[in-house]
Amino acid sequence: MNPKSKIQNLKSLVVATGNPGKLKEMQAYLTDLDWELTLKPQDLEVEETGDTFVANACLKASQVAKATGKWAIADDSGLQVDALGGAPGIYSARYAKTDAERIERVLQELGEATNRQAQFVCAIAIARPDGAIVLQAEGICRGEILTAPRGIGGFGYDPIFYVPERQMTFAEMPPQLKHEISHRGRAFQALIPQLQEWCVDSD
Repeated sequence: MNPKSKIQNLKSLVVATGNPGKLKEMQAYLTDLDWELTLKPQDLEVEETGDTFVANACLKASQVAKATGKWAIADDSGLQVDALGGAPGIYSARYAKTDAERIERVLQELGEATNRQAQFVCAIAIARPDGAIVLQAEGICRGEILTAPRGIGGFGYDPIFYVPERQMTFAEMPPQLKHEISHRGRAFQALIPQLQEWCVDSD
């Protein structure tokens, strides 16, 4: 089957996550597309063994699609700090037990380093029911790591990730602004035109 052939019944996607918050976030990005998004089964776990964000997104989408027999979408994202050789990278969510501890570890490892450059990366993949990856996109947001947290919004590393052109951390930004300029927002901005093209092709 040519992956560029007609998409049948691509109005429903299983999101390769058990997190209702992630489901809600994806629905917000895809709000203009008349699709139904559902969570993957709670007992379906996918081990993230890829060595890149793209590899992990593809792995999750593919395995969930095959397990459910439905189209699936997955993302993988994290923080890469230049002076730490790209760490925490794909291990961002596993860098410590809590958000506060993860932030503290990054700040300790950076210490007094003058190079505070960093980026958030998000990779998204869509798989058809047989597990084949048919679409993928990546978004990057460059910024800097502060020496102390600022702001009360967001989650994860948001309080220490500063975007110079906005003069705010992710945790200080209004939700709509973060939605627009974040790595995840940019990944969806790259993905949505592909999705719309596919929808036209499948009419």
